[in-house]
Amino acid sequence: MRNTYDVVVIGGGAAGLSGAVTLARSLRSVLVVDAGDPRNAPAEAMHNYLGREGTSPLDLVADGRKELEGYGGEVVSGVVTGARPTDDGFVITLESGESVQARRLLLATGLRDELPAVEGLAARWGKDVIHCPYCHGYEHRGQAIGVLASTPMVMHQALMFRQLSDDVVVFTHTAPDLGADALEQLAALGVRVVEGEVAAVEMKDEGITGVRLVSGEVVAREVVVVAPRFNARVAGLEGLGLEITEMVVEGAVLGTSVQADPTGKTNVPGVWAAGNVASMAAQVVISAGAGLMAGSQINYDLILDDTRRAVEAAR
Repeated sequence: MRNTYDVVVIGGGAAGLSGAVTLARSLRSVLVVDAGDPRNAPAEAMHNYLGREGTSPLDLVADGRKELEGYGGEVVSGVVTGARPTDDGFVITLESGESVQARRLLLATGLRDELPAVEGLAARWGKDVIHCPYCHGYEHRGQAIGVLASTPMVMHQALMFRQLSDDVVVFTHTAPDLGADALEQLAALGVRVVEGEVAAVEMKDEGITGVRLVSGEVVAREVVVVAPRFNARVAGLEGLGLEITEMVVEGAVLGTSVQADPTGKTNVPGVWAAGNVASMAAQVVISAGAGLMAGSQINYDLILDDTRRAVEAAR
């Protein structure tokens, strides 16, 4: 690891590595700082990534690192504990105590999924506790699916997963009252509604077997659909002064993200953001595309800065 780079990328997933490869191919010095804790690590495979269907997310990262290193980019394992602007860019501090300077920053730290407080959910997260029909739905088609209602997104999820199975149950749990229109829609689609708060997910070694209510009743299920709170990973980045926005639906906060324009540019000059840290709905392929976009924008921003410096030197 050197002292200074054109760009430091914080986060080594699809968005960060894609942006880093774009920059390295433009002959920029690039360092990726990767905490090694990707959001999709529990998943066995990723989907809807053309040409990489069914690939392990960890294999994608490993391949991306090799590609980056082939163009001269660097990857270091570490956690960023501090970031602040300077007169000529930024200083990034790692948990190890080391620091590095960068002319520009690309934030690709992703997000953390905060699951509902129900026993057993975390143990099966990314396997048969899921949230996205496009990420995992096909693999659970035709199974007995339970939708845990904890946010106003319950109807969205119930309708989406009903497309994949004739056996869907909505557990009202802690969500707001569904309302007459929603109940009519669910009834017309043959979706059963179970009233009462959920206490735990029942399971055996091979997976989920049912959902247990606080009342003690157990409803047999094979898959549980949840709506996590999506929290942008920005710990250690407070010194940058990023604008953080909340996604609010019907008065409920569903998550947070770093505010960025379509190119990834944030409110802080010299800082771009890509992937789930800036777009909580972005799947892997979208995050990779966002990294490419941000990387190309950063490169051109550096080109303009290099040109300005050359003109000043010539004068």
